[in-house]
Amino acid sequence: MDNYKIPIYAKAVLVLTGIFIFISILFIAQDIIIPIVYACIAAIVLGPMVILLERFFKSRLVAIFISLIIVFLIAITFVFLLSSQLSIFTSSFPKMLDKFYLTIDHAVIWASGKFAIDAEKINAFIADTKNDIFNSSRSVIGTTLTRIGSTLVVLVLIPVYVFMMLYYQPLLLEFIQQLFGKKNEKEVAEVLGSTKVIIQRYMIALLLEAVIVAAMNSAGLLLLGIDYAIIIGIIGALLNLIPYLGGIVAVALPMMVAFVTKDSVSYVFLVLFLYIFVQLIDNNYVMPKLVASRVRINALVSIIAVLIGDAIWGIPGMFLSIPLTAILKVILDHIPSVKPWGFLLGDTMPIIHLPKIRFRKKLK
Repeated sequence: MDNYKIPIYAKAVLVLTGIFIFISILFIAQDIIIPIVYACIAAIVLGPMVILLERFFKSRLVAIFISLIIVFLIAITFVFLLSSQLSIFTSSFPKMLDKFYLTIDHAVIWASGKFAIDAEKINAFIADTKNDIFNSSRSVIGTTLTRIGSTLVVLVLIPVYVFMMLYYQPLLLEFIQQLFGKKNEKEVAEVLGSTKVIIQRYMIALLLEAVIVAAMNSAGLLLLGIDYAIIIGIIGALLNLIPYLGGIVAVALPMMVAFVTKDSVSYVFLVLFLYIFVQLIDNNYVMPKLVASRVRINALVSIIAVLIGDAIWGIPGMFLSIPLTAILKVILDHIPSVKPWGFLLGDTMPIIHLPKIRFRKKLK
């Protein structure tokens, strides 16, 4: 009985069942888990600032409090500047909407003359579509208000979580060490140290990337004469934080603004070419130098991680997918039995040894 081994198919069933249960827990308890994960990342990023202020004020409590105040003031300043630009954009939104409807009317007249379609049928189809969108949007409004309320609760909880995690950091670290025992003390310390370095460098690099992309977007849109260039450039940079997929979504807004506010359709294509150019610079120079050098995850795994994060947690999951995958890789790299999986997540390409082809000499 002691030599009994579990068959491979039974192990596969157990592993798949465990993964299913784990993902189900992540989905069901997302309102509890997501704020804690965000708070944990924020606490890791703020760690060096807390240590520096603690040396100066000789009090950990005061250092944590001042660190949170500094972050709060920076966030308030950014929100104020963003809202001031956003108010300019929203104030002219009705005019943009009127021009959009006028463009649709011209398109209907052109389509009816070009393809011999009755204009009244096209207008009836558009009216029915608008009514369907309006009826569906009323149900969405209630859901949106509920989500806004839950988001406000999360925004209040995250600073509290960050404060508690920073204050009880020695307790939490000691608990992790005791949980895995003395014999694994070195490996646990390496995992915790690597995780802290990865999160800190990744978040700082991501912030620098967002500033660079926002500057390139805004400068390019200003040169093209697109209205609301600054706010659109910032929104594009924030969407670009979602790896690989955010940049595709970010180009839709400036193209729509160019289509509505400009008389020539050529501006739409100019905006498209501008964002393609910015994406080329970001993907080939900015990201490899700032972000990819900090997180050694290959592109295929990154895209899959983003899609899984979206399926489980939505937009917050897309933002958290890359750092969580990087942490998972660090853990897998330190466990011998699953080390190949850590290698699979990385971007180290093995050397492929091609077989040598021998040619026979042609007989005379």
